[in-house]
Amino acid sequence: MLIGEASKQTGLSTKTIRFYSDLDLIAPRRDPFTGYRSFTEKDLAKLRFLKKARQLEFSIKDCAELLILFDQPDRSSLYVKIIASKKLKELDAKANELNSLRNQLKVLVERCPGDHQSDCPILEALADE
Repeated sequence: MLIGEASKQTGLSTKTIRFYSDLDLIAPRRDPFTGYRSFTEKDLAKLRFLKKARQLEFSIKDCAELLILFDQPDRSSLYVKIIASKKLKELDAKANELNSLRNQLKVLVERCPGDHQSDCPILEALADE
């Protein structure tokens, strides 16, 4: 199947599919005359895998490592867990940072009267050094 159909089947844009192909994360066959990429069911499975991994915010490097492990029947789940645990710690740190920002913004919103006065604690806080 061609890239347009692969895009429909996976929900990934053709640009993203080309990007993954250019990075050798997937290796679709190429027509020697047209240069068009041809995708197999295995390619589609890898594209779906990449889509889910990227939704979980795995880096491209992590995705490449996970795909290698995915393709190895004799793999050790230890390596997969190490990669996933590292990502979990990163997401926890990001969640903590976002929660802190949320709390700061909540305080500012609560302080703002939200009326027709020009005085606004939110703008003052944003302008504060």
